[in-house]
Amino acid sequence: MGIRPYDFERDQKAVHRIWREVGWIEEGKAEMQDLLLSCSRATVVEQKGAAECLVLSTDAEVRYGQVDLPASAVTGVTTSLVARKLGYAGRALAVRLAQDAQDGAAVAGLGIFDQGFYDRLGFGTGSYEPYILFDPADLRVPVPTRSPRRVEVADWKAMHASRLKRWRGHGAWSLLPAEVTHSQALEGRNGLGLGFHDGPNGTLSHWLWLSASDREHGPYNVLAMVYRDGGELLELLGVLGSLGDQIHRVGMTEPFCLQLQDLIEEPFANRRRTRDGKMAQGMRAAAWWQARILDLEACIAAVMVRGEAVPFNLTLHDPIERYLDDGFEWRGIGGAYTVSLGQESSVAAGHTPGLVELKASVGAFSRLWLGVRSASNLALTDELDAPGELLATLDQAFRLPAPRVDWGF
Repeated sequence: MGIRPYDFERDQKAVHRIWREVGWIEEGKAEMQDLLLSCSRATVVEQKGAAECLVLSTDAEVRYGQVDLPASAVTGVTTSLVARKLGYAGRALAVRLAQDAQDGAAVAGLGIFDQGFYDRLGFGTGSYEPYILFDPADLRVPVPTRSPRRVEVADWKAMHASRLKRWRGHGAWSLLPAEVTHSQALEGRNGLGLGFHDGPNGTLSHWLWLSASDREHGPYNVLAMVYRDGGELLELLGVLGSLGDQIHRVGMTEPFCLQLQDLIEEPFANRRRTRDGKMAQGMRAAAWWQARILDLEACIAAVMVRGEAVPFNLTLHDPIERYLDDGFEWRGIGGAYTVSLGQESSVAAGHTPGLVELKASVGAFSRLWLGVRSASNLALTDELDAPGELLATLDQAFRLPAPRVDWGF
C-alpha cells in the first residue's frame, strides 16, 4: 500500500475518475473538486501506479460553548471501485488524522456514508440534525419590506467572509478556506442565492443559497443560510415565504436557534395532504456526522463546570492505534488519565489513587464531551462504563445544548 501526499500533475485525472465512479461529480463538473483540493490537505493511496483512494481534510474551527477550537474537517474519503475492501480508506484516513493532530487540530469531524465504519478510527456519532420539508407559502413570517439582492457564485469571497461571522451555537463548524464556499456553491444543481447587505453599498451580511431540481416550482433545498442574529434569520425566512406563490416545497436543516414548526401553518395536516407526492411535506432527522477528539488536553481545557470540581480517573481506548506505526509522533489518545472538571478544567497523564474511574472508547468519550448524549445514556448503548454515582455526576457536568454542525462537509 503506497500512501503519499496528493500531487496535482500526477494524480488529478485519477482522483477525478474516483469521484466520477462513486457519483460525487458528473462529467464536466470537476471544477468543484479541484477547488476543494486546492485548499485541502490531500492524501492518496496508490495502486499499480495510480491513485485509487483519496482522503481530504481542511482547516476548520468548532464552537465548544463560547470557545473556538482548531479542528480538521474531513471533506472526503473516497475509494475507487477497483480498490474496495483492501483497507485503503481506513489506513489513509488514520495517516491524515495523525498529521492533522500533529499540526494542531484538537477535533476531527466528518460526514458518514453509514454508521460503523468510522467508529474503527475513534469517531463517535453526532446529534440528530432535523430536516424540514414545507410549503414556503405556509410560513408565518412577514415578507421583508425590502427586496433581497441576487447572490452569485462570483460572490464567493463575500459569502465566505460573512459565513465566518455568522451566529453560531454549540457544536457549529466553520471551514476556514474561502475556496470551500466557492466549491460548495458549485455543488448544488441550479444554484442561486438571495441576500442582504449592510447599507446600499455595504458588505454582504446575511444570505441563503438554494438548489433546485425544477427551477419553476421546486422542490428547492436550502444549502446554506447565514445570519448574525434572529432578526436576520427571520428576514431570510420571509424571503423564502415570498417565493410561495410559485415554489411549492422547500427543504432545509432546522436552524439551531429556533423550532421551525412554530412558524409553519398546519404542519401535520399538510404532511397528510401531500403524502407520497412530489411536494410531500414532513420532518425527518438523522445523525449524518461523527467527531472525535484529537487533543485531549485542549478539549478538556474548554470545559467549564460550575460548582465543585469533578475529579475522576479516565481510561481511554483509541482504536486508531492499530492503523499507525511507530513512525508517527501522534498515535491516538488512548491511555490512563486523571481529569478534573471545574471552572478551569484539566487533564494529566496517569491515574490518581482513590478516584473513581471512567472507562470509555475515544468515540464514546467524544460524544460525552460534545454533549451528544449523557453519560448514563452512553453507558447503555456505547463503549462507556463507570459506577452509577460518577455517571450521575457527569450527567450534570456535561449539561450542554445538542451540538449542531451548521455547515455541511
